[in-house]
Amino acid sequence: MAYGLRFTRRAVKDVDSLDPGTRRRIGETLQRYRDEPFRYARKMASSELGEYRFRIGDHRVIFDLVGDDIVVLRVGHRSQIYRR
Repeated sequence: MAYGLRFTRRAVKDVDSLDPGTRRRIGETLQRYRDEPFRYARKMASSELGEYRFRIGDHRVIFDLVGDDIVVLRVGHRSQIYRR
């Protein structure tokens, strides 16, 4: 079963700020991860930002699972994404 992908407004802003190559890579990877998200996801130590994360190169995708949807909350470089 493939999960749907939904993006929050903040996640859309995060993705729009990335360079086109990184944006394409993250988009293609998320499409692959939709079929088996738990195979690639890691549970966050602290759920302040979200419940789970994907690692895509040096970038992290923070997300929650809501029903049959992956709700992307934040997208950013690993050096910046966990800062408040």
